[in-house]
Amino acid sequence: MNLKRSNSSASQHPGWHPTWVALLSSLWLTSAGNIALWSQIHQLPEVTGLRGFAFAIGFGAIITAAISAILSFLNWRWLLKPALAVFFLSAASGAYFMMSYGIVIDSTMITNVVQTDTKEALDLMNWRMLISLALLGILPCWVLWKIPVKPLRLGQQIVGNILTLAISLMVIVGALLAIFQDFSSIMRNHTQLRYLINPLNSYYAIGMVAAKPFQRDQKTLLPLGRDAQMTPPNSKDKPTLLLLVLGETARMGNFGINGYDRPTTPELSKENVISLKGVMSCGTSTATSVPCIFSHMGKEDYESRQNNYESLIDVLHHAGLAVLWIDNQSGCKGVCERVPQALTKSLKHPALCKNGECFDEIMLHEIDQRIQALPAERRAKGVVVVMHQMGSHGPAYYKRVPDQFRKFLPECTSNALQECSREQVVNSFDNTILYTDHFLAQAIQWLKKSEATSAPAMLYVSDHGESLGENNLYLHGLPYRVAPDVQKRVPWITWLSPSFEKQSGLLPTCLKNKTQAPLTHDNYFHSVLGLMNISTQAYQAKLDVHADCRRAS
Repeated sequence: MNLKRSNSSASQHPGWHPTWVALLSSLWLTSAGNIALWSQIHQLPEVTGLRGFAFAIGFGAIITAAISAILSFLNWRWLLKPALAVFFLSAASGAYFMMSYGIVIDSTMITNVVQTDTKEALDLMNWRMLISLALLGILPCWVLWKIPVKPLRLGQQIVGNILTLAISLMVIVGALLAIFQDFSSIMRNHTQLRYLINPLNSYYAIGMVAAKPFQRDQKTLLPLGRDAQMTPPNSKDKPTLLLLVLGETARMGNFGINGYDRPTTPELSKENVISLKGVMSCGTSTATSVPCIFSHMGKEDYESRQNNYESLIDVLHHAGLAVLWIDNQSGCKGVCERVPQALTKSLKHPALCKNGECFDEIMLHEIDQRIQALPAERRAKGVVVVMHQMGSHGPAYYKRVPDQFRKFLPECTSNALQECSREQVVNSFDNTILYTDHFLAQAIQWLKKSEATSAPAMLYVSDHGESLGENNLYLHGLPYRVAPDVQKRVPWITWLSPSFEKQSGLLPTCLKNKTQAPLTHDNYFHSVLGLMNISTQAYQAKLDVHADCRRAS
């Protein structure tokens, strides 16, 4: 009888008050879920001694109260536990990536996540991530689900939520006033910290991404360069064949021809190429940089635009050229949708493709047949081929390189870069540059073979750079204003055939004098139009790197 009464009493336990469940969950998220934030704060020279300890306590109170305030809107009988489960899992995921790769989470990073394909997502999976998700996400979810929560009447719940919100706001104001001097100084001097507040950073970034359709007309694509015309060629001129290679994640400083102390570009060093070393990217991710590179607006206007416009690819098409986009990556981010495209994902090649991914040389496979399939009347005016590389896409750099190009050893053969020494990470990355060197050299050889019937040229530029462990940062995607230069400095390499030089009137010596000139992706749109001698109101000569390097007619 006593045993039965005991069991009956346990089953009728009223449970925890939902406000306490929300508060304890907020404390867990602020502490364990924000390891990356506290690690960064611990390293700040300003946060030392008792004053630094007081700042950390005050900042922690602000974060806890902010999470509690948000949960006060979600603290309802059937909603609290599912909402907290989402908080725990998103915090666990964010904590892993921020701690492992030194990244921060903002709207650009969320856009990258949305646009990541299955292959890229699998490259990020490893046992460390699973353990992190289990300890920081699944375990607290399991504990949460085991905790009985006391059911409250509607009136009690409303009053409790209002009080929680009011007290949370008072705590935020009080803590902020107590540490305001240090808080304002640290947040001003270390802006990256605001992107580490987990999981609020993810929700804020998701909100910013979701708000973009309301800030910008996404449905209407405004025309651009409909007046584009090619300068009438000389009767003896051959049609131009321009190859635009869009690199992926290539660091300017890791190219041998740019002064790197390793021979990462042995084949390009034998070619008559011009390498511009002072080029800064438009963004630190593919999702941002690719559409920006092909835009006429430049970085600042592109970021603040109210409307979307047609791209450089459209302008080349409007000018009557035959345009072909070949993609060995995750797509062209909308810039090539209105021209012929060739995707490598479905290709089967015994040497160049395996496990659903192809090495970049696959883009040169059957290239002549692809060009011949373009309209003859357009080919007669000229051909522009864009090749979008897999390049140095991380973190699985070792997957991007055929075995014969694994020159720098030992290399990192894990997608968890933090498991490898920095030497191994750099070795595996440099091998991708070595293979890019080979791919570009092969592309030049193909262009040389076409000189009998065309005037060929090549322009290579990468979308952004990469961090390889400097200051414990890996990969890319940091907000532009806080990103290190290695994520923003990109290679820009030009090769011109003798026939192209003659027809275009370009002076290579003039271009070589610009190797250290400060340039950006803003110059790309106008420089390509200048190379092709295309006139349009969208063209700005002041942004064309070639404009003042032509022989006087």
